[in-house]
Amino acid sequence: MEILWVLMALVLLGFVLIPYLRRRRGVIEQVPAGHPDAADPADYGFLRQEELDVRLPGPDQDLLDVLDLVQRTQDHRAASQLLAGTDKEDEQRWQRVQAFAGAASLELQHRPGGVGEVPGGQWLRVWRAEAPKDPGGAAVHAEFLVQQAWRTATPGTDEFRIIMEEAREACGQAALLAPGDPIPCIVELSVARGLAYSQPEFEKLWLKILDRAPNHMGAHLAALHYWCEKWHGSRELAMSFAEAAAARAPQGSLLAALPLFAVFEHLPEVNLVRGFYQSEVVTKAIHGALFAVHEARSDDPMQAHVRHLLLFFLVRCERWAEAMNQLVHVDGHVGALPWTLSADPAAEFAVHRALAVAGYEANGGSPATLLR
Repeated sequence: MEILWVLMALVLLGFVLIPYLRRRRGVIEQVPAGHPDAADPADYGFLRQEELDVRLPGPDQDLLDVLDLVQRTQDHRAASQLLAGTDKEDEQRWQRVQAFAGAASLELQHRPGGVGEVPGGQWLRVWRAEAPKDPGGAAVHAEFLVQQAWRTATPGTDEFRIIMEEAREACGQAALLAPGDPIPCIVELSVARGLAYSQPEFEKLWLKILDRAPNHMGAHLAALHYWCEKWHGSRELAMSFAEAAAARAPQGSLLAALPLFAVFEHLPEVNLVRGFYQSEVVTKAIHGALFAVHEARSDDPMQAHVRHLLLFFLVRCERWAEAMNQLVHVDGHVGALPWTLSADPAAEFAVHRALAVAGYEANGGSPATLLR
């Protein structure tokens, strides 16, 4: 009988300690549907999880229409025309190059080809063969090789290095076709990370980008990876790079949000520090990002990237109303950090969204009080 009482006490103690330890470690769990504490995101007009678009961080209907046409017809010409009509220094052009390259890479992954079978992404090969001097096709091909290296090979292996060396050569060819275009150099930033460029070699590449597009947010995000602790820098170097970019950012630039990305890249695997997400460094980075999205153009294509990361941090530091404000702007698209690091980006986003809604309602919020 005494053993039974001891076991019951241990079970009760587990019910008390496990939620506490999970909270201390930063674990995020969704309240099950039907639970009395669950809130319904649909009440706020948010899309169901299965309707979330995992391809893009935000809306770009022209790109989606062209992608659908290219993949359906295997004709590259619409993609070529779209890139030719997008300003070379526009953030949107970089995102479109990434999207076309990613689509071709995923097609090849799903249909690698075989005897009598046409491999996926054939439209990109035809594009390069039929229009070898098209700078858009050259940039997409270079980015395709970069994505292939990261997707199909392990960094440090001969296979990875061979693909990356081919990507570096493709970047050079793309640069020759479009003098002054920052995109080939931005693609090469991932090559520099993969091939472990020396810091002087990397800085030489970075100066080319600053000369062509000094306030390009996508370029800064790509460069930040190189300076991170897990690659070729350190926590201090990454934060220094991000804070320097934020400090020189012109009015209306999203570069003020870069320190938040540096903080995210160096989050501990297991958070055992109480109140980490309310710490000074995190709070300061959040405020910088909030200021950036407030000051930036409403149609800035990089806004969605910043808002998605803000949602992640605002939920974790329990700033529910501000998290809901980010949801109003980004719900529907989840192709951005941090969700894309998950095997199921839509599910990861939905968990944080449900927590934001539940926290908002627990503090007196409702669909009627949410500003849009």
